[in-house]
Amino acid sequence: MKTNAVRILEELGIPFELRHYDVDPDDLTAATVARKVGLPPEQVFKTLVVRGDRNGVCLAVVPGDAELDPRALAKLTGDRRVEMVPLKEVQPLTGYIRGGVTAFGCKKAYPVFVDETVILFDVISVSAGARGTQILLAPDDYLRALHAVTGEFARARAN
Repeated sequence: MKTNAVRILEELGIPFELRHYDVDPDDLTAATVARKVGLPPEQVFKTLVVRGDRNGVCLAVVPGDAELDPRALAKLTGDRRVEMVPLKEVQPLTGYIRGGVTAFGCKKAYPVFVDETVILFDVISVSAGARGTQILLAPDDYLRALHAVTGEFARARAN
């Protein structure tokens, strides 16, 4: 099965690897996905859909072992504040369901912001646009393909 993300990467000539895993609909956490694809959670990036009060919807990509710092992201986007989009709006906005959201091939080309830790790795993992499939690729290729902006807006997950 070819997802939009795979088609886009192929069209751009960007090398990547697909990793498939069994999906547990009751546990879609990035930490679980990381374990199933054989990478540490900080190397598996999750795509969050957020809305700023000035600039509207954007995508925030953070490491699997972290959470979004809304104030830090707002500063980067030029908004006064940003909030997570309610789950019921994610699919109508992006075309993707929870656990399968990717910045590639959304219904609209939203601005993409990626936490700066992405550059620490030779390879990162992101959703391929469907639950059960991850794309592994070089961070530079990911950033370039999406015209993404990097910044510091992830924080350690509160336990």
